[in-house]
Amino acid sequence: MTRSPRLSLYITMATFVLAYAVCAWQYPAMFSTRVVANLLTDNAFLGITAVGMTFVILSGGIDLSVGSVIAFSGVFLAVILRDTTMHPLVAFALLLAITISFGAAVGAIIHYLEMPPFIVTLAGMFLMRGLAYVLSTDSVPITHEFYDTIQDVYWKAPSGGRFRLIGGIMILCYIAAMIVLHRTRFGQNVYALGGNLATARLMGVPIARTTVMIYAIAGGLAGLAGIVYSVYTSAGYSLSTVGVELDAIAAVVIGGTLLTGGSGFVAGTFFGILIMGLIQTYIVFDGSLSSWWTKIVIGGLLFAFIMLQKALSWATTTRRRPATEFATRS
Repeated sequence: MTRSPRLSLYITMATFVLAYAVCAWQYPAMFSTRVVANLLTDNAFLGITAVGMTFVILSGGIDLSVGSVIAFSGVFLAVILRDTTMHPLVAFALLLAITISFGAAVGAIIHYLEMPPFIVTLAGMFLMRGLAYVLSTDSVPITHEFYDTIQDVYWKAPSGGRFRLIGGIMILCYIAAMIVLHRTRFGQNVYALGGNLATARLMGVPIARTTVMIYAIAGGLAGLAGIVYSVYTSAGYSLSTVGVELDAIAAVVIGGTLLTGGSGFVAGTFFGILIMGLIQTYIVFDGSLSSWWTKIVIGGLLFAFIMLQKALSWATTTRRRPATEFATRS
């Protein structure tokens, strides 16, 4: 890793700390553990989705299907629990098998047919959203007692904040992703694939297997996000999570990962999610601002971080150029 991606991570972390300090200065209640707990709980499904998106973008790809996969997952669980006697844990396992297989199929099509990820995942987006509509066009409530049990699992902080299970699942996903990306051969292959495909092939990176696994992980995590979302809302609705794929991409970019791939940290994505959640929380505390200001501020942050990435890339290139020119003259 060069200094520039680490600098992007540090800037993202500093942005979150500064923004939180400003919010807390204006509204001291922001320091409450209840706010922190709600920040994790309310953004758990998006945070899990963004983990899978980080893998995809690091490899130089994109995945537009994750929002539809979440919606399909919620409707699938709601319908199957309503119409059968299947236990939710079995339904969870079946759903994850479907979404992982879907992601693997997407990755295989991208690699073996040499199709752009944008087009393939766009088709996947329409496919999964259509399947959700086929299962049900109405909101289907989930009333299984196991869901009530899951929702009642939490750790209560001394000051009253309730850190729920789904927030803990999100944090575990980030920890696991950090280990995979920075401590395994597969993680090195992901970075190599996004850095330069031709070089990765010369290095002996298994391009096909790595691509299929990346999109399988993204599909599986989108399925897990669908499970978490169904627990969060206690319902499945085919029109839910429209545009979540764009929010996930925004979190990854704000977190400092290059859209061209090969550079970034999943920890940055975590802080990107927290920044986006913090914006929504501030708007709730203010009470006078429209919820659309969330999109406006996120759009501004995206522009700022894209320009930052470009500036850091230019600075790195400039530092290296004199040595290259000297070697050429010699």
